[in-house]
Amino acid sequence: MLANNVPNIHLLGVSTTHGNADSDWTAKNAARCLVAFGAPSHVLVYPGASQPLLLPAKHDPEIHGEDGLGGVEGLPSPDAPEVVARFAVNSDGTPARALDGMSRAIKDTWKKGTGNQVVVVSTGPMTNIALFVSVYPDLLNAVEEFVFMGGGVGLGNRSAVAEYNILCDPHASQIVLNVPIPKTMVPINVTHTAIVTKEIHRRLLAPHTSLNQDAGSVLPKATTNLRHTLSTLISFFADSYKSTFGFMDGPPLHDALTIAYVSDPSLFKVTRHRVDIELTGKHSMGQTVVDVWKYIPCDDTWGRTGRNCQVAENLDAWPCTKVERFFELFLEAIQQCDGKSPLNRD
Repeated sequence: MLANNVPNIHLLGVSTTHGNADSDWTAKNAARCLVAFGAPSHVLVYPGASQPLLLPAKHDPEIHGEDGLGGVEGLPSPDAPEVVARFAVNSDGTPARALDGMSRAIKDTWKKGTGNQVVVVSTGPMTNIALFVSVYPDLLNAVEEFVFMGGGVGLGNRSAVAEYNILCDPHASQIVLNVPIPKTMVPINVTHTAIVTKEIHRRLLAPHTSLNQDAGSVLPKATTNLRHTLSTLISFFADSYKSTFGFMDGPPLHDALTIAYVSDPSLFKVTRHRVDIELTGKHSMGQTVVDVWKYIPCDDTWGRTGRNCQVAENLDAWPCTKVERFFELFLEAIQQCDGKSPLNRD
């Protein structure tokens, strides 16, 4: 929703993979969301890897429901014609897969150096991206930056020290970190500060509600169908995070922060570090090892021997300015989406 409604971002396409639900559901959900958010017709879904490079696939129904969008109301059916039409196909009618879509979009945008570079954003396991950089090394010059939501600095969420997106395919994450292209990591240390409080939730439902309005615990009725749909997602997520992680003030908005970073990097303080993934530890598989004290000798490159990743350090804690600016960006995108979402025409 954010990528389609922030004016300085041009979304080229969406590839999907295994993650919170299996790869069939993630692909269907991406298509349903593109329809619901009124994305341009050329923005299509390219299904990708159904399993990690080496490990068995894992899903997280406890947090996201069996279909990956637990509790959400109002999205079009997975078999609706407009949803089916969002899946990319080749000229011969066969399904177009993630590597096809990524390589084609990046190549067509780059135009052998006469066009624009592309930022590749990851909000799940990085299997597709690891395969892309391995199969298409000749297109790396066309990539400006890899931005990913994942990891934590001394913090985990689905193991003692590992964050879920990295834990699902740690080997793919290391492959991407080894690529000699700038990378920015938005870890859970930062996403856990972007909390959808009751005040934010009120403004999502009814846009003229003040952020500081004291309306008790009762939420207003959604002013549009789109806002109702977004609210149901946040409400389910809030209950999951409250019961599993003890988040009492509301759920964090993890993935949207990657788009916010691409749109406005000044929202974040970032520091460049050496980052590696623990691949063999019995208790620490999937941990993002961030060398904040510079123990590892490094050069100035972005690849195997260098300080390979910018790590977002803070978005500040509510109610500081940068968190407020992020939510203003988010709420403005919903306002833009309200005018184009087919959910509001039903």
